[in-house]
Amino acid sequence: MKRILLLGGVTEALAIARTLGPQHIYSLAGIGRVPTDLACQVRVGGYGGAEGLAQFVRTENISLILDATHPYAAHISANAAQAARLCHIPCWALRRPAWQPQPGDDWREVSDWAELIETLKPFKRPLFTLGREPLQHLDEIPAEQFWTLRALDTYPGNARCEVIGARGPFLLEDERALFERRQIDVLISKNSGSSATEPKLEVARERGVPVVVLQRPVLAGVDREFLTVDSVLQAL
Repeated sequence: MKRILLLGGVTEALAIARTLGPQHIYSLAGIGRVPTDLACQVRVGGYGGAEGLAQFVRTENISLILDATHPYAAHISANAAQAARLCHIPCWALRRPAWQPQPGDDWREVSDWAELIETLKPFKRPLFTLGREPLQHLDEIPAEQFWTLRALDTYPGNARCEVIGARGPFLLEDERALFERRQIDVLISKNSGSSATEPKLEVARERGVPVVVLQRPVLAGVDREFLTVDSVLQAL
């Protein structure tokens, strides 16, 4: 029987993992909660690049790599595709569709941190939903700005930044309250395509708040791409 290595990172990956038997492996980087109620094996941690992943694949007799990592985890996706080629096995990927701007949206796409900061200059109360990356720049916050950062876990902020630890799914009413309470005048987001975090975009649309969107990276080519969990399960 084929042995699957499922690389997790998005909510949908857990749905796939719940269908896998004990011979298969669900692999997580270690950020966030690790499920303990699965029939499949769970592995936490990195591999040491594409060569390390390839060695793991050979040792464990993996016959299919299924990449269900985050759309912005381009490096991991590239390693998965390369490891599969080195081992002469297929690599499939669940590629969640991107959000599309709706009527009334004011989206401003940026390609990197420098362009993002330049775009934020006119604003006072940004809400960052990029994960942990902004934590590296807390000492660079302009005097006229106060940042709100939302990440999976709580981290120390400073006098001009508060970090909120919270995990989706987020409710529309709660997002409305957050924008109102903190007087958010610009939202910064990755285009993850996740329904669990989409309500923030609806609130930004309602309030006329611009959304600065970090451009999606180009992901490595794979043998098969899927847009939904159902299509993955059917193929499996």
